Amino acid sequence: MLGLITEEPRAIREAKEEGERKVILRQLSRRLGNIPDALLSQIQALSVERLEALGDALLDFSTLADLEGWLQGELRG
Repeated sequence: MLGLITEEPRAIREAKEEGERKVILRQLSRRLGNIPDALLSQIQALSVERLEALGDALLDFSTLADLEGWLQGELRG
């Protein structure tokens, strides 16, 4: 392909991932209220793929227990 770089630079990829993480955290906070630090730490550790799955799953959450259960499933998973 004419020597063009087709892979996204790492800095751009990381910035997008951080933006996605912030959006999901904001959505969780809006839906569930204050998220405890222990859960925030677990969310921060999620891979991009699992973070995207959380973004889908959070639409069904109504309590912090729903989030905790989902994260526990991730740890077992």
